[in-house]
Order: sequence, then structure tokens, then C-alpha cells
Amino acid sequence: MLMNHALLNAVKYGGKANPKAVAGKAFAEEPALKSRAYEIFRLAEEVSAEINAMPPDVQRGMAESLGLATVKEKPRPQQHPLPPLPNAERYPRIHVRFAPNPDSVIHLGNSRAAILSDEYAKIYRGIFTLRFEDTSPSIKPPQPEAYEAIKEDLKWLDVRWDNEVIQSDRLPVYYDYAERLLRIGGAYICTCPVDRFRELISEKKTCPCRDLPVDEQIARWRGMLEGEVKKGGAVMRVKTILDHPNPAIRDWPAMRIDTKPHPRIGTRYRVWPLYNFASGIDDHLLGITHILRGKEHEVNMARQKFMFEYFGWEYPEAIHYGRLKIEGTVLSKSKIRAGIESGIYESWDDPRLGTISALRRRGFMPEAIRRLILEVGVRPSEATISWENLSSINRKILDPVSKRYIFLADPKPMSLEGIEKEFEVSIPIHPDHPDWGSRRFKIGLGSRIIIQSSDLISTKTRKTPYLRLMNLFNVEITPSGSCRFHSEGIAEARSIGAPIIQWLPEGAGTPISVVKPDASRDPGLVDSGVIGEALPQVFQFYRYGFVRVCRSGNSLIGYFAHS
Repeated sequence: MLMNHALLNAVKYGGKANPKAVAGKAFAEEPALKSRAYEIFRLAEEVSAEINAMPPDVQRGMAESLGLATVKEKPRPQQHPLPPLPNAERYPRIHVRFAPNPDSVIHLGNSRAAILSDEYAKIYRGIFTLRFEDTSPSIKPPQPEAYEAIKEDLKWLDVRWDNEVIQSDRLPVYYDYAERLLRIGGAYICTCPVDRFRELISEKKTCPCRDLPVDEQIARWRGMLEGEVKKGGAVMRVKTILDHPNPAIRDWPAMRIDTKPHPRIGTRYRVWPLYNFASGIDDHLLGITHILRGKEHEVNMARQKFMFEYFGWEYPEAIHYGRLKIEGTVLSKSKIRAGIESGIYESWDDPRLGTISALRRRGFMPEAIRRLILEVGVRPSEATISWENLSSINRKILDPVSKRYIFLADPKPMSLEGIEKEFEVSIPIHPDHPDWGSRRFKIGLGSRIIIQSSDLISTKTRKTPYLRLMNLFNVEITPSGSCRFHSEGIAEARSIGAPIIQWLPEGAGTPISVVKPDASRDPGLVDSGVIGEALPQVFQFYRYGFVRVCRSGNSLIGYFAHS
């Protein structure tokens, strides 16, 4: 069994089998062997040395002759496919869009539309348009930095778009279609006070402005454009059905006066389209074939269809899915903004948030977010994501590629006693990648080590004074608070109930502060080898979890992802 595992490990990693990985495979296959751990490790070293002495071609030939099929690359599991787009065959080319409002960055919830649209564009070799819907200077004021921040987040998520449209650049287009709609009798300029209009609509009665002649409607429209009508004095409404069961659909507003300067184009325009008008016009003119969005937009679809009928247009295929939530996390942009303004949150990438920038800062990988969104798919029911689910996906991605380092929270220096010889320990950077090297430390007479205070406390709560220093030897915590050498083998550690703990030689660590998901911090020491790594980078800290380490001036700061 050990020979087979050594062959497979050598063939997989350039001709050099790792004895610890070989023994680990044996324990996984036969858990009962753990009681003979010392013997198995020794045999794994002997077998690995024998295999490593063979040329790589001899290793491969021997593996093949033994019928070790797992030498071949394992097939990738098939991902859960998205359902086909409805009526896709009716269109010469699929065209989807993602239309964020640049009033903030995107979060896990609204990134769903971007990822699903991007995935469908790739499946059908279609077109993907990124459209910034920024025509609400007062109600949802665009943030100048949000345009680039959204694009940065999308690129990180591997979302690629073919076209980019900014609605605030298209005001002349909306003016043109607003006047066309007025001239064909599909809209009117309403000057009624808001409260009075609501009374009429709730009673299913006609607004006195509704049936005025077209010339009067155009005159009022020009008055809005030229400044004769003040803010709040008039609004353009699309004619619908006054007895529609949903009052929100009855004669919905399409254009209104807004004199607040726009951050991109200033005060060039004073009449702005509302969401349903600008979105509907652009969906048609840009040739959007399929719209993927939340179920809350079903009302908007019902509104827009009246306008499409007036123009004689065909409405795109609309796929509405249920709301996406994540346990214990605020996704509301307005609530997040309020929290930032009040000082509750540090910024849009505060680790307590579910924004894409916050997830990236913590060390979640874009592939994990995409996989999660594709698993949820376009189901119409509401979906609640657990952090455990997202972390599980992310862990599978990070585990094979993340370097391992030792981190000690709340470090405690300890003296070593009873050492009669020098020990040299080698801790691999990654057990499955021996070519990545290892961290080597020497411990001898007079050496001091650093451990976690919690590990020292555990010897009291567990009522056993023994600890095993990872990859080194076993120690007894003395009443005076020092570490006394006890024995070398891992079998002895098991017999005396000594848990394995991480440690560092005194002087081998550098300070770091790890920010937790609740914004609390774990100050401690990390193996100084991290300093030589390309940062920022996600590492696995032994017995702690995955942490994205960054430089902050001359210091190190880490962001905890998950265990």
C-alpha cells in the first residue's frame, strides 16, 4: 500500500515522493494504522527513498504496470448547468445586460445578475452590455468613484462585457422618445399636485391633464425642458389602464424635473428619465434579447409593456428570480451607506459586509462566488446563502494552492528545558507541493520558543500538562511555566494525550494583526517567511484558518476569511 502511494505521489510531483504525504494517504485509507503512526512514518520514509532513487520514466512505467489508474488526471466534476434561456432560438444572437446604479459598489446580491448574464453570454456566444443607470441625481445620486469600482469588481469576478453604456450620456435619446410618445398619445404631461393625483388614481379616475390635446402636451413638455416649469411642477406619465388591479402600474411617471447637478455632466439637463422609461427605451434600442433580474422587477415589466405596445416593439424575454440573502449580513445599499456615514462601518469593503470588495478583501476567491451564484441559478424562490456554504466552496479552491504558515495569536514566550541534543525541524510550505520548499528551524540547549497563550491555558483546563510541538517533539508544561522535553515520537504524544500545537522559535516571528469578520482583531506573530512572499496573498495559518495578508505601511495586517 505504501509503495503504491509513494509511486503515485512521485509521478504527480516531478519524481519526488513526500513521505508525510504518503503516510497521510495510508492513514486516510486505513484509519486503524494511526495507532502505529511512528512505524508507518518510518516505513513511508524508507519506501519514498527507494522510489525517489528511480528515474521518473521508470516510476511512471512501474505505476502503469501495477494498474494504478489514478495516475491519470481525474476528470473534473460537471458543474450544475443553468437552464436554457427561453425562446433562445428566436433570436439570431443572444444579447444580455447588467445595469447597476453607480450609487455604490456591488454586493453579493446584485452581482447575481452580472454573473448569470455573463455566463449565459458565454454559453450562447452572445453579447454582454454593461449599462450604468445613473439618471437619478437626487433620489439615487451617482458616486463618481462607483463607476470604476463596479468595473473593477466585475473584472475580478471574471465578468467580461462587450459594450459599455452610461445613461447620463443619452439624455437626447430619451428626450426624442418622450416627445414621440406624447405625439402618438401614449403619454401626457401632468401638472396635478402629487397628493391630488394619488387620490384620482386610487379612485380609478382620469387626471384632468390626461386628455388634453397633443399640442398642449408638447407645449407643456417644452416648458419643462426650457425652465418655464419649476421642479415638482410637472411630470410626464405613460398612459396605462386606470382600473388596473395594481395602483402602481396606473399611469406611471416617466420623466421629471431634477435640478440637482449630476456628478458627470453637471447642470446641462434639467429633465431626467425615471428608471422604467430609460431602462425600457435602452433595452429596445440596444437590442437586449434576455433580461435577468429579481422578481421585484415584475411590476416594472408590467409598466414598461404599455410603452412597448405604443411604439410597436416586442418586449425582451424576462427571467425573474427570487431575492438572494446571506445569513446575518446587510445587503441593502442604503443601510450600508447609512452605516458608513454614521461610523458603524469603516468603508464599503468593511469585513462585516457582503459587498464584493469586502469579500475580496477577506480572501474569498472570485471562482467561489461564481460557483455559488451558478448553484443558486435562476430559481424563482427566495434563496438564503450561508457563510458555511460559501466558505466550503472557497476552502476547496484555496486548500491546494495556499501556502501554510504558522500564526500565533496572543503569543507567549517559553523556556525549553531538558534538551540534550540539537533538533532541526522542517515544516513544509505545503504538504502536497514539496517543490515549494519548507521552513527550517533549529532548537537546542538554551532555546526559547513562542506558543499561543490559549494552548498554555488548555493544559490547565484539560488537566494534562503535555503538548506536542508540531513536527518537533513532546513537552511537559512545568509548574514554573516552562517547557520540559518529554519525548520525540508522535506515538508517545498520543499515549500521553498531548495535542499538536503550532510554535515558533523566539525571533522567527513578525507582528501581525488579523481582522476578524466581526471587525475584532487578533494581534499576534506570524512566521517571518511571510515577509518574503508577494503580498497581498491568501495563506493558510495552521490551526487558525485562511487569512489574506497585506502590507500596511511597515506593518502586516491580515483579514480572516474562514477556517
